[in-house]
Amino acid sequence: MNYPKTVQEILDEKVLPSVAADHNGLLTLVNDAFQKAYGWNRDDLLGKSITTIMPPYMRDSHNVGFSRFLTTEKATVAAKPLPLPVLCKDGRVVDAEHFILAEKIDGNWIFAATINPNR
Repeated sequence: MNYPKTVQEILDEKVLPSVAADHNGLLTLVNDAFQKAYGWNRDDLLGKSITTIMPPYMRDSHNVGFSRFLTTEKATVAAKPLPLPVLCKDGRVVDAEHFILAEKIDGNWIFAATINPNR
């Protein structure tokens, strides 16, 4: 698979399910493919925490890692495929491959990911 090289490539993604979040971890983009794959409506997610699409048992770990990244600016999970679950709107948890990139723009971090369901 050809993985995106920049946050902008993910923001422009039309085929792979993709999301983006700001430096506060709030969702700023949910593409059509993500909505179709996981049943969420864009209006359900925009402005909400990225943890909304995570199973509850993963949220604390995410928050710790997110805080560590913002403090150190050293990524441990970015720019490599990660097998992680996704919480669908109907409550199902499905396995997916996440590919996360982070980029600092105008002094603030932007996070974007493709989240491709495992078939």
